[in-house]
Amino acid sequence: MENQRGIDTQIMHAGIIRPIRVGGLLLPSNVLMAPLAGYTCYPFRMLAYELGAGLCFTEMCSANALKYEDRATNRLLLTTKDEPVRAVQLLGGNPAVMERMAKSALLKDFDIIDINMGCPVPNVFKSGEGSALMQDFKRAAAIIRGCKRSGKVVTVKCRIGIREDDLFAAEFARMCEDSGADMITIHGRSRSMMYEGEPHREEIAHAKAAVSIPVIANGGIFSAEDALRMMECTGADGVMVARYGLENPFIFRELTGKSCGKTAHQVLTEQLELTTRHYEETFTLSYMKKLASYMMKKRKGTKRYKERLFGSGSLEELREVIALIFADKFEKSSLSND
Repeated sequence: MENQRGIDTQIMHAGIIRPIRVGGLLLPSNVLMAPLAGYTCYPFRMLAYELGAGLCFTEMCSANALKYEDRATNRLLLTTKDEPVRAVQLLGGNPAVMERMAKSALLKDFDIIDINMGCPVPNVFKSGEGSALMQDFKRAAAIIRGCKRSGKVVTVKCRIGIREDDLFAAEFARMCEDSGADMITIHGRSRSMMYEGEPHREEIAHAKAAVSIPVIANGGIFSAEDALRMMECTGADGVMVARYGLENPFIFRELTGKSCGKTAHQVLTEQLELTTRHYEETFTLSYMKKLASYMMKKRKGTKRYKERLFGSGSLEELREVIALIFADKFEKSSLSND
């Protein structure tokens, strides 16, 4: 605990965590939450903002699905005027379709369009989308230029390359900047590494040195110490937290020093109420079970409740299980039981 306090103090004193300007927008902090399919819906984004995140993105939205007004995809675009900064992540490989969707009324409420050029999933890659765009600079550049014609701030999320024996983050970053991108987020793993292995921080550093627009470092950040190391090793302008933001949303508070005295139980209760307000019960049950499960990790005395959590068939039952797992009185009485 003392070590963690020392790391937090070091981060704040070094001025590493600070506001950042992206295009014409000034973000309150340079700690970002990654777009995560199935998780970064409107309620979670509002939670991350409350705890100190400077920018959060919608789940990945397929431009082709939006073109056909797919109902499930349209739901991913739910936002309100209460969201501090509204950023949508678009996935697509056709420059004309991407430009059309970027300009469409569907995205009129969003301030930022983030282009997914990093997804490594096989079916996405085979379709010429996500990280496959890193193999085609010309097409990737056309997509960026087309999205910029929407008049919105445009950012790109990519990787350091396709294979570990051929890394080219700096070259790709220069192409993004030359094409009009306002910021680049670089995942420090190649497409072939998927989500495993030590990030190549030196590649992010090369990209940072190659461009003048903000570069955000992503990959392998599971603590304030990891964030500090990433910033120091890469010289990046900020960090993006991914899966660990689900396990410990309070990481944003730890990094930014933003005041928030809420407990995990309060956070989950408020998430349940906010999700119920904006989504149907089926979605609410699914999302809340997944989020609560992530937040249960490394929490003593809770494994016995996992089956009951996922077996909850109503909001009331789910509310009761969350109280059993996360309420302070339970936590204090079961720290030694697992």
